[in-house]
Amino acid sequence: MAICDTCGNDYDKPLTVARGDVRGTFDSFECAIHALAPACAHCGCRVLGHGVENDQGIYCCANCARMAGEVALADRA
Repeated sequence: MAICDTCGNDYDKPLTVARGDVRGTFDSFECAIHALAPACAHCGCRVLGHGVENDQGIYCCANCARMAGEVALADRA
């Protein structure tokens, strides 16, 4: 059994997930997302898709980028 790095649950079917040099053991994708997914620089939600980014950060969508003052970014179409 393995201990989840996010919630501490001792689970018999853990996930091992890596993002760059960061690696963790989790009991669910939810815990992996909480620990590893980047947060939107405007609203703070976890960016699960492509998002949009500039030198100041990553945003969950172009609307959040606009709210943060970015005028050139657009959602993918």
